[in-house]
Amino acid sequence: MMRLVRHGLMFGNLVEVTSPSMVSRYNRALEHLTGKTTQLEEFHIDISGFSPEIGDELDDPNYLNPHGCNRLFIVLSTAQKTAPLLNAHFSFSRTVLRRYIDQNEEQLFALTLHDAVVGELLNTVYTIRSPLDLFDIRQIDIEADTVGAHVEASEELSSKIHAFMSEPDGWWDDVLISEMIELSKHTGDIIRTPLKLETQSFEEGNFHTSHYGGLYVFRDVKRTACIASRNVDIVSDLPVKYVLTLQDRKAIATYLTRNGLIEAIHDVLGTDAIDILNQKLDFIAIDLAASLGEDLSDISRRDLRNLKRKYHSDLPEAYHALESAVRRMAAGRKVRWPDPDDPAFFYLFRSSDHSDKMLVNRLLAELTPLDFRQLFICHKDAFYDHYRTWSEPKKTFVAQFLAEEYMVDKAGTRRELFGAEPGMQEDYLDYGFGQDMGPWGAIPKTRDDDDDDEDDDD
Repeated sequence: MMRLVRHGLMFGNLVEVTSPSMVSRYNRALEHLTGKTTQLEEFHIDISGFSPEIGDELDDPNYLNPHGCNRLFIVLSTAQKTAPLLNAHFSFSRTVLRRYIDQNEEQLFALTLHDAVVGELLNTVYTIRSPLDLFDIRQIDIEADTVGAHVEASEELSSKIHAFMSEPDGWWDDVLISEMIELSKHTGDIIRTPLKLETQSFEEGNFHTSHYGGLYVFRDVKRTACIASRNVDIVSDLPVKYVLTLQDRKAIATYLTRNGLIEAIHDVLGTDAIDILNQKLDFIAIDLAASLGEDLSDISRRDLRNLKRKYHSDLPEAYHALESAVRRMAAGRKVRWPDPDDPAFFYLFRSSDHSDKMLVNRLLAELTPLDFRQLFICHKDAFYDHYRTWSEPKKTFVAQFLAEEYMVDKAGTRRELFGAEPGMQEDYLDYGFGQDMGPWGAIPKTRDDDDDDEDDDD
């Protein structure tokens, strides 16, 4: 796995914690939340404040995520907002944390100048004892304050200031004035710099969880479903219309199509789809060549064509069906879609444009594991699991390909493969000139190419 780390494909974009003051601040926060501390003098943290080095030190990768539910977080700096979320058990967790930091960035910036902010992603479920518990997770509340309770003290001071200003005898209440002075020593000037972090709520309908081997929960669609990566026995009697596993390929294809969740790449991109599908063919061929011991270092396009010719009859069914579809596209002929049970079927599709685009593309990535690029982008945990089983030649090729072809333009590659990333309605602005428009034209939006670099996701 160190090969991936060196290329920035694992533990990439984490925030460094190296100064003694920040380490001390983190330790106070860690002890406040968990009763534990670290002896490390420097480490890295993700968006939630989780450190893989501290996880190793404590022999507890879930030290900020007890029971894989209601994730705790530590914010040392708002710079954490672009970091990934490691050890994610729910696909919505990073999105919720990112939105929370974005919406409270000014307050968090002011608070973290003096202390760490600690909090929790709360829902009504505290322990997952059965798959049914997952369906009780709907609203995620975030509560946060500094370790020194600056926000709570600020609210108390605000209340006393109100009493001082409104009560007739407030000006002569020496006890009240003394309390205000003591609180202001702790909070600073809350008139000029208000310290306020209200509890915020986020609704989550459709999501993926790593619990029970991986489950995709679709509740906010016309036809509800739970799709399990593994044995269906553990997900019987769930409050959904369909309970499926990844082996139910025809049923999954029907389900995704009827709900309008997927689209054929060729129908959307036309002839531009050919290049994307040809790359998928390359990935399948690479898998076979690597398993047969071929040297894939510095492989050229010509070398790859020669490998395809050499092993053409040995390539899997998915390759031949996909190759047939690409040939018909290139010739301008009507494409004969393979049956959903055909291994090539899901390679020809991507998520349609809706708010759960990344969730559906994650599901498609599990159904098309030989497309290692989509697996890496959309489902990193599954990618790492597969990577551990690959031969050394394939590991070398994949790491080099992703570093040279994907990491140099992540946003551009995602846009080419999956289309525009869905915006959140809460982020749209309207000042009376139309959505995202100001009096002098479109309101510029900040870009963050690292938003989806890690899966995402508690």
